[in-house]
Amino acid sequence: MSSSSEIKKVTTRKIQELKEKGEKITALTAYDFLIARLCDRAGIDIILVGDSVGNVFQGNQTTLPVTLDEMIYHTKAVQRGVKRAMIVVDMPFMSYQTNIDEAFRNAGKIMKETDAGAVKIEGGEIYAETVAKLTANGIPVMGHIGLTPQSIHRFGSYQPRGKEEEEAKQLIRDAKALEEAGAFAIVIEKVPASLAKHITESVKIPTIGIGAGKFVDGQILVVYDMLGLTEDFNPRFVRKYLHLSQLIFDAFQKYIEDIKSSNFPSEKESY
Repeated sequence: MSSSSEIKKVTTRKIQELKEKGEKITALTAYDFLIARLCDRAGIDIILVGDSVGNVFQGNQTTLPVTLDEMIYHTKAVQRGVKRAMIVVDMPFMSYQTNIDEAFRNAGKIMKETDAGAVKIEGGEIYAETVAKLTANGIPVMGHIGLTPQSIHRFGSYQPRGKEEEEAKQLIRDAKALEEAGAFAIVIEKVPASLAKHITESVKIPTIGIGAGKFVDGQILVVYDMLGLTEDFNPRFVRKYLHLSQLIFDAFQKYIEDIKSSNFPSEKESY
């Protein structure tokens, strides 16, 4: 008999159950042990080790430079801090686009070396066969449609997707294709709320929005955005729950002041 205090790991089945019960799914990104541990302790359902690490951790303008080995490195750090949440790992640019067999090898490498719960792939119909190959071989896949950052040079901007009728229809087809291919969930990024609602009602698997309104099954944000660490990134869909950048800046300045004035270390802080 299991103990009532036993921590139950969030799985694909649990995520599906949340949708069926009408309970919202919570998700955040994490790239390191300390943030991941706090997310997990707080009760976040899904932790995405996102290729957004390229922007917020590495300082790149896009996610494209991020490598497979870097994603594995960060996932290993995150994994050490997590007991409950489901860890999903972004497959970075050019780790799955070349062909299905290479995508399978790279996804398998992620799962084998990190003990993650799933991988995430950007794109819809065009990658349905890839998703089917992975899921048929025991690798859970989260889809990602709408604004897909790895395709930013094709889009030419970070404007919302699906505002035109034909593109909206394609996004609906993309969602259905991912569901049929075996994806367990779909991230919908930066599309009109009404379209995200229609997609959510069109598929049986959970949808997780970012800039897609509230009529989806869950929400995800980049953790540094919602903590207020990214000072120059202020899209309307980001709610900042803290303004950590200013708090950290003030702490650094106080530290400098205390050293300059010989106030640190004190006698109590010395051996």
